[in-house]
Amino acid sequence: MEPTMRMNRLILTAAAASLAFLAGCQKQEEQQAAPAYPPAQVSVVTTKAEELPIINELPGRIAATRVAEVRPRVSGIVVERVFEQGSVVKEGDVLYRIDPAPFQVQVDSAAATLERAKAVQLQARQTADRQETLRKANAASLQAYDDAIAQLAQADADVAGAQAGLATAQLNLQYASVTAPISGRIGRALITEGALVSANSTENLATIQQLDPVYADFTQPATDLIRLRKALQDGQMMTDKNEATVQLILDDGTPYDHKGKLLFSEAAVDETTGQVTLRGEFANPNTDLLPGMYVRVQIQQGVEKNAIAVPQQAVQRNAGGQSLVYVVSADNKVEFRTITLGRTVGNRWQVTSGLKPDEKVIVEGFQKIGPGAPVVPSEWDPNAKPAGDAPAAAAEKPAGDAAKPAAEGADKATAPAEGEKPAEQK
Repeated sequence: MEPTMRMNRLILTAAAASLAFLAGCQKQEEQQAAPAYPPAQVSVVTTKAEELPIINELPGRIAATRVAEVRPRVSGIVVERVFEQGSVVKEGDVLYRIDPAPFQVQVDSAAATLERAKAVQLQARQTADRQETLRKANAASLQAYDDAIAQLAQADADVAGAQAGLATAQLNLQYASVTAPISGRIGRALITEGALVSANSTENLATIQQLDPVYADFTQPATDLIRLRKALQDGQMMTDKNEATVQLILDDGTPYDHKGKLLFSEAAVDETTGQVTLRGEFANPNTDLLPGMYVRVQIQQGVEKNAIAVPQQAVQRNAGGQSLVYVVSADNKVEFRTITLGRTVGNRWQVTSGLKPDEKVIVEGFQKIGPGAPVVPSEWDPNAKPAGDAPAAAAEKPAGDAAKPAAEGADKATAPAEGEKPAEQK
């Protein structure tokens, strides 16, 4: 009995050892068959210290360069409106006509007065000439000669006065045609035919605005100007005295076609708002800009030295809302870096702290990386199409499909053939 039991124990021990050996071999084969994933491909940008323009975007309003209120210079009844409302008028174009009949009568009366004065002047001159001849012949008294000379001088003065009266009457007749004082676009008519206008009233007949070029009046906090000037004094930035270009951004977000120039900034701060007013001038050939239109003005007020900027798509946010980037270390491992952002420069963020020059920041390929993961960096091409990740995803799909048939083949290899019983049942 005992030899039989010993034999059974030996058989069981041998069977257990065989099973353990087979399991170890199978596990080793599975480990060898498991695929080893290669390092992920990422696109990076290398940070560098550069000079970034300091461009501020400020709110503003459009204003006409010249505004003229059309007013009458004589009193009378308006008999005709000549201009078309909303049209462009030239300087000197007739806009209204006031009844000219009373002024024509004044011109005729002044002309008659002048003719009468000239007749009196002619008589006085003839008398003075005659008295001068008699005086030379000692046939007339000195008193008569002096009286003739005085009458001639008075006649000359009357002629001059009559000429001035005629010029005044003619000028009033000319003012009966109300003309445009400047060239520009005229607004709506504020009076109609038949209205009585007065030269002493404050009522205007229409308004003309010159719209090419136009002004853009915008404001900036005085604290920003002080900060910029302090940074300039400390040597943190530089500026060019000759640069004065400004760019308009319309209300719908599109940039205006024509760049302008900065004319001046106010020397005083608004007491109620703490803002400083600046003014720029812009060409407006197509009258796209109208007075009162709201715009945003981008103005370059200096250049910051030794600044670092990264593409906006490279910046991520953590759960706490902090800004961070993925940086590739010297051994091509990924590490997180918390940064502090400044202003935007085009499609880039300025980084005020957290990055140094010559560091590699990941811009594309975030899907397969994590802290400490090995990567293969390549320089990012900003002109490449965003669909660059699609081929990578498509490339992964055939690999997955290829792995699937391989796994299925492995299952078929380990599965028992049809009609064959499992090893336990044999």
